[in-house]
Formats: sequence, C-alpha cells, structure tokens
Amino acid sequence: MIARAHAQMIDLLFVVTPHSLLLDIAGAAEAFRLANQHRERRGLPRRFRLRFTGPDLAPTTSVGLEVSGLEPLPPHLSSPTWVVLVGQPTEHARVATPPVVATAQWLRRLLGEAVHAADSPHRVLAICSGALLAARAGLMAARRCTTHHELLPTLRTLAPAAEVIDNRVFVVDGPVASSAGVTAGIDLALHLIAGECGEALAASVAEDMVVYLRRSPRDPEQSPFLVHRRHLHAAVHRVQDAILTRPERDWDMAALAAVGHTTERHLLRLFIDHAGVSPLDYLRSIRLERARQALEYGASVSRAADVAGFRSVLQLRRTWRRHWGGSPRDAWSAVAPARRYC
Repeated sequence: MIARAHAQMIDLLFVVTPHSLLLDIAGAAEAFRLANQHRERRGLPRRFRLRFTGPDLAPTTSVGLEVSGLEPLPPHLSSPTWVVLVGQPTEHARVATPPVVATAQWLRRLLGEAVHAADSPHRVLAICSGALLAARAGLMAARRCTTHHELLPTLRTLAPAAEVIDNRVFVVDGPVASSAGVTAGIDLALHLIAGECGEALAASVAEDMVVYLRRSPRDPEQSPFLVHRRHLHAAVHRVQDAILTRPERDWDMAALAAVGHTTERHLLRLFIDHAGVSPLDYLRSIRLERARQALEYGASVSRAADVAGFRSVLQLRRTWRRHWGGSPRDAWSAVAPARRYC
C-alpha cells in the first residue's frame, strides 16, 4: 500500500462512557497519534485528529482515574469521522445505564443511516464491549461482528440479525469494525492505519508500540498456545509443554504417552476430558500456529513446514487447507509485500 499524501483529515471521535476501559481509549489513540508522527517524519500531513466525547464530561474510567475535558456529544458530524466506541468491564457492559441509553440514542440519530450508505465518509470502530453499545444503537444489524469472548452471547441477544463471529481478533464489515479484547483494539487500529497510510507506516507504529506481532482479521482471539490449557492436570500439562518446546520433533502417541508417564489410551482420555482435544489434534494446532508465525516473519513455505514439524510442504498444505482454507502460499504472499516496504 502507498500512503495517501493529500487525503482529507479523519476525525477519531472516541466515545467515553462512565467506567470505560482505559486501555481501550489509550491503546488505539496512541496508535493513531504515532501514525501522525510517522507521517510528519515522512514530510506528510497528519491524517488523524483525535477527539474525545461522552454523555458525561468528566467520567471515571475502569481503573478509577477520572478524565476531564470531554466535548459534549456532537449533534452532527461535519467532517469524515471514525466513531470509536470503547468498552467497559463485563459487569458494567451488560447494564444499560442512563448514560449508555442516551449514548445509544445519539448514535442511532447520528449514524443509523450513515453506516448503510455506500458513499458514507463515516465509520464505526467498536473496541471490546463497545460492540454492545453499537448493537444497542442498531448499528450491528445484519453485520459481521465480534466482541470479547465473555460477551458474545450478550451481543447475539442485542443484535439477533448480526453474524457474530467467535474467536476472532477483529472483524471489518464495510464501515463497521469490531474487535475482541482490549488489546485487540490496537490490532484493529494498526490494520486501519495500514489501509489509510500504508503497510510500512503501520509496521513502524507497531515497532514503536513494541507490539510483538500485528494480528490480522484472520487470526483467532485466543492464542492456540493457550486455548486448551485451562485445566489443572499435571500429566496433560507436561505433554503440552513438551509439544510447545519441540513441535518439530517426530511425535507419536507412544512418545507423548512416555512424557506423560501414562499409557496411550489413558493419555487420550485425559486430553479429551481436560483439554477438550486429542493429543495429536493439539500437536497439529501448535504446528499450524508455528508455521503461520514463521510465514508472518518472512520464512518460505518449505522453511515454515520444517520449523513447525511437518514432514513435507504437502502435509502442511493439506493440514492448512483442512483447518483454515486456502494455502500457506496465500499467507506468505499477503505478508511479503509489506515486508519489502517496511
């Protein structure tokens, strides 16, 4: 992508309700601030103007810190605006308090028609439980969207016509974008910065923020390295640790059972009962994630297959297609241009 040198400035209008998650505000705002800074270093004008509004002008955030100087909810949008709906802790997000109801009504008046217009210069960015606020305003109808995994059932209730996507870092559906947990708001911001300012500039922002890996809309909300480890069984943990340490090893059920100090049959039963997946399926998911990460960092498909423990490129391709669709070559091609311009 090539940075847009003379495009009109975009207003980033952060909507801050009482008990808003501070990281939802600061994480995304910092990404856009740094994008402006990197554009200026390249001799380009600023692209984003940060503004902060809310139903209360001095609300208390999730950590008890009070913010002040918010502007009142504007009656109209006079320039291209991305309305950023930040989240609240789960216990607050599920409750439609008077400030939330007032904000939802304001959103419906302001953006109810705009989000359906093909040529609208405005868009909605819902971070974490901010998707629930968008749903209360009727902005998620018939949209693909996501939110924090604890609030997915609530989002489905509030937006029954929406296609709520489980286990996804963020989802972009036309002018409406939504993200999962709080840090996923940074991933969403970087994705949108790349679209407006170029992949190279977004990569520079990610480097400044010390973001380990900029995730994409294809990535799951929960890391495969963590998703099957919410249990307390020591033998299963030992086997999982061994797989994570050396996924490239030629593992079979006998070798895994030896690590767990159990029989193959008993290990299979333990994994199903405690991890919800078989040992070999767990191994396959870890190898796929290792291969995907290797591709993200510029490895060839054959090198990715090797470091992840697949016997051949063909085996990686077949496993990739069965689990994710497409091919690892597609993933490599998607990141290769960005790496060339970084």
